[in-house]
Amino acid sequence: MKVLITFTGSNDPYSRSQVQGEEQAGPVLSLVAAREFDRVILLSTPKMAGITDETAAAITGPAVSVRTLVLPDPTDYLAILRELRREWSEIREQHFDAEFFVATASGTPQMHACWFLLTASGEIPATLLQVRPPNYVTKDLPVVTETVPSASDFPRVLPNRMVAAEDDPLFLLDSALESVGLVVQHAAMRSVAESAAHVAPVATTVLLLGETGTGKEMFAQLIHTLSKRRGRFVALNCGAIPSELVESTLFGHVKGSFTGAVSNQTGKFEQAHEGTLLLDEIGELPLTAQVKLLRVLQDQTIEPIGANGSRKVDVRVIAATNRNLLEEVKNKRFREDLYYRLCPITLKIPPLRERRSEITRIAVYLLDRLNRNFRRQRRFSPDALRRLTTYPWPGNVRQMEGAISRAVILAATDLIHAADLDLAEVETSSHLPQPHEGFQMDAFLSEARETLIDQALELSNGNQSQAARLLGTSAQNISKFLKTRSNGG
Repeated sequence: MKVLITFTGSNDPYSRSQVQGEEQAGPVLSLVAAREFDRVILLSTPKMAGITDETAAAITGPAVSVRTLVLPDPTDYLAILRELRREWSEIREQHFDAEFFVATASGTPQMHACWFLLTASGEIPATLLQVRPPNYVTKDLPVVTETVPSASDFPRVLPNRMVAAEDDPLFLLDSALESVGLVVQHAAMRSVAESAAHVAPVATTVLLLGETGTGKEMFAQLIHTLSKRRGRFVALNCGAIPSELVESTLFGHVKGSFTGAVSNQTGKFEQAHEGTLLLDEIGELPLTAQVKLLRVLQDQTIEPIGANGSRKVDVRVIAATNRNLLEEVKNKRFREDLYYRLCPITLKIPPLRERRSEITRIAVYLLDRLNRNFRRQRRFSPDALRRLTTYPWPGNVRQMEGAISRAVILAATDLIHAADLDLAEVETSSHLPQPHEGFQMDAFLSEARETLIDQALELSNGNQSQAARLLGTSAQNISKFLKTRSNGG
């Protein structure tokens, strides 16, 4: 099976010929006409969606699919590399027995350079195809030329230190993020991901804090992946276990040890031997179970219910909760000694509403993943993307995935509109305060102005002109405000 992967460009699907009023096939159509493929995968950016759809419709013969990369700046080398690596991981999984070709005819020069780098390094085992414009085609220079670059063709692009860094978790971070399905673009999330990479090789316990739906289990999987532990990753929702079965679930039991114990059961600790055990919603554990968990964390020894002796286990424990455990300790609902045993390393995952700049990328990633299960390929309309980026998401990414999934199933057309997302209005804390003694209106308005400008800058990825348009003001006002704040004014 031959699979072609290519970006689309401004000359696709057709470009103007030298004869006024006539068109000629663009790079992608010229390539498909010159070579035979079983499938063509068109890579698009949001701004190129229309051209990509037209190109897909113009291709006859091979099967065609479209994948959207979230690239606000199609000249950003690192962003292009990250997106291509993510897409390649998924494409290779779907077409594991295929022969791959990538084309450098369409897209930006930076996209072409990234294709060269990824194929030369062997990270993407594919043949590069160069497509020549008609005026360069001769007997000795055909329309399509194959290129198989190697690292020796440009050694300075692949310094030796990168080979030595293969055991560095930070070097492996991007591929690990892709493997667990985590989309990380916002600076705050990137910081958490890098902290997870630093702590991964160390056997210490980790406490993950964050609201429901922020991806705590995925971060635990990320840590396990980067740790290279030989055992399994085992996840347990502590809040879903009946209190009378907590000890048995964690540590196991032998047949006949209590009513209903009709056979031996291996506990979660033994299942995760030499691996990682995630104790999700750790704050839901009964106090009696907390005592026994503390003992296991201290000596890595378990004693199944009814067993005659104890067993040694090698388990890396990661705990997660959406509760404030210090408040739980104060209220005597969580043991203080267990809390301090769990939190030598604490990672707090920010809610989705605090990282709006990556909402579009997450939404497109989720849509691409859902589209694989349907013949009709859905796409977001501009009003749907605006709705997604302005909604407060109290249920975070989990809620977003549910909303997009419903829209994919129920939308009347291939284009998903804001109304298809069916998002309920949510009360926010943005109501005006009640005036009171000591209230200072000027200080409140100044703080509100600063908050709005910061939000607009985040939504526009730091672009002052775009932020000014969102706020209905001038870029000069934004620039003046930032200068004043940086000078301490």
